[in-house]
Amino acid sequence: MLSLKLPQLLRVHQVPRVFWEDGIMSGYRRPTSSALDCVLSSFQMTNETVNIWTHFLPTWFPELESPGLSKILRTAAFTYPFLFDNLPLFYRLGLCWGRGHSCGQEALSTSHGYHLFCALLTGFLFASHLPERLAPGRFDYIGHSHQLFHVCAVLGTHFQLEAVLADMGSRRAWLATQEPPLGLVGTVATLGLAVAGNLLIVAAFTASLFRAPSTCPLLQGGPLEGSTKAKLQ
Repeated sequence: MLSLKLPQLLRVHQVPRVFWEDGIMSGYRRPTSSALDCVLSSFQMTNETVNIWTHFLPTWFPELESPGLSKILRTAAFTYPFLFDNLPLFYRLGLCWGRGHSCGQEALSTSHGYHLFCALLTGFLFASHLPERLAPGRFDYIGHSHQLFHVCAVLGTHFQLEAVLADMGSRRAWLATQEPPLGLVGTVATLGLAVAGNLLIVAAFTASLFRAPSTCPLLQGGPLEGSTKAKLQ
């Protein structure tokens, strides 16, 4: 392992246009990296290292196949859970609107406010590509919007869980009268469904690794890369 060399990093003009990120000028990994190079790159400073270690998601192959659709799917992957999880919160906000600081059992934890703020900041960073758009090349490794987006998403999840725990604590007596407590069987069944769903997702993305990526023109310097080089020249 000590004799292994870390993969060479590339500048923006050395990779196909589909891999370019606004304002990120260096620190790109080679699109044709081997599996070993992909693993090794997780332990060197690239423009994706912080993203990998803060919020790992298997989005590489959808990005190759359809960059526009991939961005829509990634946005929906965060937007849908946020809206679904917060529909009860929005309902409670409507009930409590104009009723002063206290709303009986509908009182909201301050963690709800922090969670909403982090969610809005996450969406803003994802769409704006700030601050790297203002100073291209200065935030290639640390501080670009994708990294900040991941950090805000993690913080938002933390505050969401804190808010859920606060709600459960303040409404435990009321909840106990409405629904029977969840036993061991129900807990194991729910956990099993979650694990099965995650395994299906992992299997779907793993299967794409065996679909002969060498045939993809984006990885082999096809017409897109050629036209990009011509423009740069």
